[in-house]
Amino acid sequence: MSGEKIYQVPPEAAKRAWIDDARYQAMYQRSIKDPDGFWAECAKELITWFKPWSKISDWSYDAKNLYIRWFEGAKLNASYNCLDRHLEKRGDQVAIIWESDDPKVDKKITYRELHAEVCKFANVLKNRGVKKGERVCIYMPMIPEAAVAMLACARIGAVHSVVFGGFSPESLKDRILDCCLFFILPVPPANPRACCTVPAAIYCLRR
Repeated sequence: MSGEKIYQVPPEAAKRAWIDDARYQAMYQRSIKDPDGFWAECAKELITWFKPWSKISDWSYDAKNLYIRWFEGAKLNASYNCLDRHLEKRGDQVAIIWESDDPKVDKKITYRELHAEVCKFANVLKNRGVKKGERVCIYMPMIPEAAVAMLACARIGAVHSVVFGGFSPESLKDRILDCCLFFILPVPPANPRACCTVPAAIYCLRR
Protein backbone atom coordinates (compact mmCIF):
# COMPACT_ATOMS: atom_id res chain seq x y z
CA MET A 1 0.00 0.00 0.00
CA SER A 2 1.30 3.45 -0.91
CA GLY A 3 -0.49 5.34 1.84
CA GLU A 4 -1.53 4.95 5.43
CA LYS A 5 -5.08 5.35 6.64
CA ILE A 6 -6.07 5.57 10.29
CA TYR A 7 -9.53 4.46 11.33
CA GLN A 8 -10.71 6.24 14.46
CA VAL A 9 -12.42 4.19 17.16
CA PRO A 10 -16.15 4.98 17.23
CA PRO A 11 -17.07 6.87 20.44
CA GLU A 12 -19.63 4.24 21.49
CA ALA A 13 -17.01 1.48 21.20
CA ALA A 14 -14.45 3.60 23.06
CA LYS A 15 -16.83 3.98 26.00
CA ARG A 16 -16.98 0.19 26.40
CA ALA A 17 -13.21 -0.33 26.10
CA TRP A 18 -11.34 -1.74 29.09
CA ILE A 19 -8.50 0.75 28.68
CA ASP A 20 -7.81 3.95 26.78
CA ASP A 21 -4.55 5.01 25.15
CA ALA A 22 -3.29 6.82 28.26
CA ARG A 23 -3.79 3.80 30.49
CA TYR A 24 -2.26 1.49 27.88
CA GLN A 25 0.86 3.63 27.65
CA ALA A 26 1.14 3.73 31.45
CA MET A 27 0.78 -0.05 31.68
CA TYR A 28 3.32 -0.57 28.93
CA GLN A 29 5.90 1.68 30.59
CA ARG A 30 5.45 -0.11 33.88
CA SER A 31 5.86 -3.49 32.18
CA ILE A 32 9.23 -2.26 30.87
CA LYS A 33 10.47 -0.64 34.07
CA ASP A 34 9.13 -3.22 36.55
CA PRO A 35 8.28 -6.40 34.61
CA ASP A 36 8.11 -8.70 37.63
CA GLY A 37 5.84 -6.35 39.54
CA PHE A 38 3.63 -5.75 36.52
CA TRP A 39 3.16 -9.43 35.65
CA ALA A 40 2.68 -10.41 39.30
CA GLU A 41 -0.18 -7.91 39.54
CA CYS A 42 -1.74 -9.18 36.29
CA ALA A 43 -1.38 -12.80 37.41
CA LYS A 44 -3.12 -12.14 40.74
CA GLU A 45 -5.95 -10.24 39.07
CA LEU A 46 -6.63 -12.49 36.10
CA ILE A 47 -5.78 -16.02 37.23
CA THR A 48 -6.73 -18.26 40.15
CA TRP A 49 -3.65 -20.00 41.56
CA PHE A 50 -3.71 -23.16 43.65
CA LYS A 51 -0.15 -22.51 44.79
CA PRO A 52 1.67 -19.14 44.62
CA TRP A 53 4.99 -18.69 42.88
CA SER A 54 8.37 -18.40 44.53
CA LYS A 55 9.82 -16.34 41.68
CA ILE A 56 8.12 -14.40 38.88
CA SER A 57 10.72 -14.77 36.15
CA ASP A 58 14.17 -16.12 35.53
CA TRP A 59 16.12 -16.55 32.32
CA SER A 60 19.48 -17.29 30.82
CA TYR A 61 20.49 -16.72 27.20
CA ASP A 62 23.74 -18.60 27.62
CA ALA A 63 23.86 -21.14 24.78
CA LYS A 64 25.19 -23.75 27.20
CA ASN A 65 22.49 -23.08 29.79
CA LEU A 66 19.50 -21.66 27.91
CA TYR A 67 16.16 -21.33 29.73
CA ILE A 68 13.22 -18.96 30.29
CA ARG A 69 11.00 -19.55 33.32
CA TRP A 70 7.87 -17.80 34.55
CA PHE A 71 6.03 -18.14 37.88
CA GLU A 72 8.37 -20.79 39.27
CA GLY A 73 6.84 -23.13 41.80
CA ALA A 74 3.27 -22.00 41.11
CA LYS A 75 0.37 -24.32 40.29
CA LEU A 76 -2.87 -23.65 38.43
CA ASN A 77 -5.49 -25.51 36.44
CA ALA A 78 -6.40 -24.11 33.03
CA SER A 79 -9.85 -25.69 33.03
CA TYR A 80 -10.63 -24.20 36.45
CA ASN A 81 -9.58 -20.77 35.25
CA CYS A 82 -11.63 -21.05 32.06
CA LEU A 83 -14.78 -22.23 33.85
CA ASP A 84 -15.04 -22.51 37.62
CA ARG A 85 -13.81 -19.03 38.49
CA HIS A 86 -16.64 -17.54 36.40
CA LEU A 87 -19.54 -19.59 37.77
CA GLU A 88 -20.48 -17.40 40.72
CA LYS A 89 -20.92 -14.15 38.81
CA ARG A 90 -21.19 -15.23 35.17
CA GLY A 91 -22.51 -18.76 35.30
CA ASP A 92 -25.48 -17.99 33.07
CA GLN A 93 -23.50 -15.87 30.63
CA VAL A 94 -22.76 -17.38 27.22
CA ALA A 95 -19.24 -18.81 27.07
CA ILE A 96 -19.32 -20.33 23.56
CA ILE A 97 -21.26 -19.25 20.49
CA TRP A 98 -21.04 -21.99 17.88
CA GLU A 99 -22.12 -21.58 14.24
CA SER A 100 -22.34 -24.65 12.00
CA ASP A 101 -21.94 -24.70 8.22
CA ASP A 102 -25.73 -24.64 8.10
CA PRO A 103 -26.91 -21.06 8.91
CA LYS A 104 -29.99 -22.54 10.56
CA VAL A 105 -27.97 -24.54 13.09
CA ASP A 106 -26.15 -22.83 15.95
CA LYS A 107 -25.66 -23.25 19.65
CA LYS A 108 -25.06 -21.01 22.67
CA ILE A 109 -23.46 -22.62 25.73
CA THR A 110 -23.25 -20.88 29.10
CA TYR A 111 -20.36 -21.19 31.53
CA ARG A 112 -22.54 -23.35 33.79
CA GLU A 113 -23.57 -25.69 30.97
CA LEU A 114 -20.00 -25.95 29.70
CA HIS A 115 -18.69 -26.64 33.20
CA ALA A 116 -21.19 -29.49 33.62
CA GLU A 117 -20.25 -31.06 30.29
CA VAL A 118 -16.52 -30.75 30.96
CA CYS A 119 -16.86 -32.34 34.41
CA LYS A 120 -18.87 -35.23 32.95
CA PHE A 121 -16.36 -35.86 30.20
CA ALA A 122 -13.43 -35.57 32.64
CA ASN A 123 -15.01 -38.37 34.66
CA VAL A 124 -15.47 -40.42 31.48
CA LEU A 125 -11.77 -40.00 30.73
CA LYS A 126 -10.80 -41.10 34.24
CA ASN A 127 -13.10 -44.11 34.02
CA ARG A 128 -11.35 -45.11 30.79
CA GLY A 129 -7.96 -45.00 32.50
CA VAL A 130 -6.75 -41.54 31.54
CA LYS A 131 -4.65 -40.14 34.39
CA LYS A 132 -2.61 -37.03 35.09
CA GLY A 133 0.32 -36.96 32.70
CA GLU A 134 -1.23 -39.37 30.17
CA ARG A 135 -1.05 -38.35 26.50
CA VAL A 136 -4.31 -37.95 24.63
CA CYS A 137 -4.88 -37.25 20.93
CA ILE A 138 -8.06 -35.31 20.17
CA TYR A 139 -9.21 -35.68 16.54
CA MET A 140 -12.43 -33.73 16.11
CA PRO A 141 -13.99 -31.18 13.76
CA MET A 142 -14.78 -27.59 14.80
CA ILE A 143 -17.65 -28.44 17.13
CA PRO A 144 -18.30 -27.50 20.79
CA GLU A 145 -17.44 -31.03 21.92
CA ALA A 146 -13.84 -30.42 20.84
CA ALA A 147 -13.57 -27.64 23.44
CA VAL A 148 -15.22 -29.93 26.00
CA ALA A 149 -12.63 -32.63 25.33
CA MET A 150 -9.70 -30.18 25.60
CA LEU A 151 -10.96 -28.64 28.84
CA ALA A 152 -11.67 -32.09 30.29
CA CYS A 153 -8.09 -33.18 29.57
CA ALA A 154 -6.74 -30.00 31.13
CA ARG A 155 -8.97 -30.53 34.15
CA ILE A 156 -7.43 -33.89 35.03
CA GLY A 157 -3.91 -32.96 33.95
CA ALA A 158 -3.74 -35.04 30.79
CA VAL A 159 -1.38 -33.84 28.08
CA HIS A 160 -3.39 -33.46 24.89
CA SER A 161 -2.47 -33.15 21.24
CA VAL A 162 -5.23 -31.47 19.25
CA VAL A 163 -5.40 -32.54 15.59
CA PHE A 164 -7.78 -30.75 13.25
CA GLY A 165 -10.44 -33.09 11.89
CA GLY A 166 -9.49 -32.25 8.30
CA PHE A 167 -5.98 -33.73 8.55
CA SER A 168 -5.11 -36.74 6.43
CA PRO A 169 -4.96 -40.27 7.93
CA GLU A 170 -1.19 -40.27 7.44
CA SER A 171 -0.74 -37.01 9.35
CA LEU A 172 -2.97 -38.29 12.12
CA LYS A 173 -1.08 -41.60 12.32
CA ASP A 174 2.26 -39.82 12.77
CA ARG A 175 0.96 -37.71 15.62
CA ILE A 176 -0.55 -40.70 17.40
CA LEU A 177 2.55 -42.86 17.07
CA ASP A 178 4.80 -40.04 18.24
CA CYS A 179 3.41 -39.97 21.76
CA CYS A 180 -0.27 -40.59 22.35
CA LEU A 181 -1.75 -43.43 24.42
CA PHE A 182 -5.41 -42.44 24.11
CA PHE A 183 -7.42 -41.32 21.12
CA ILE A 184 -10.65 -39.28 21.19
CA LEU A 185 -12.81 -39.56 18.08
CA PRO A 186 -16.26 -37.98 17.62
CA VAL A 187 -19.33 -40.16 17.24
CA PRO A 188 -20.56 -38.70 13.94
CA PRO A 189 -24.15 -37.47 13.52
CA ALA A 190 -25.88 -37.36 10.15
CA ASN A 191 -24.23 -34.01 9.46
CA PRO A 192 -20.46 -34.32 10.20
CA ARG A 193 -20.25 -30.64 11.18
CA ALA A 194 -23.34 -30.68 13.39
CA CYS A 195 -23.27 -30.96 17.17
CA CYS A 196 -22.66 -34.51 18.31
CA THR A 197 -25.32 -35.91 20.60
CA VAL A 198 -22.67 -38.17 22.14
CA PRO A 199 -19.39 -36.26 22.57
CA ALA A 200 -16.84 -38.89 21.61
CA ALA A 201 -15.52 -42.41 21.65
CA ILE A 202 -12.28 -42.96 23.59
CA TYR A 203 -9.80 -45.62 22.48
CA CYS A 204 -6.88 -46.85 24.53
CA LEU A 205 -3.77 -47.23 22.36
CA ARG A 206 -1.43 -48.74 24.93
CA ARG A 207 1.32 -50.77 23.33
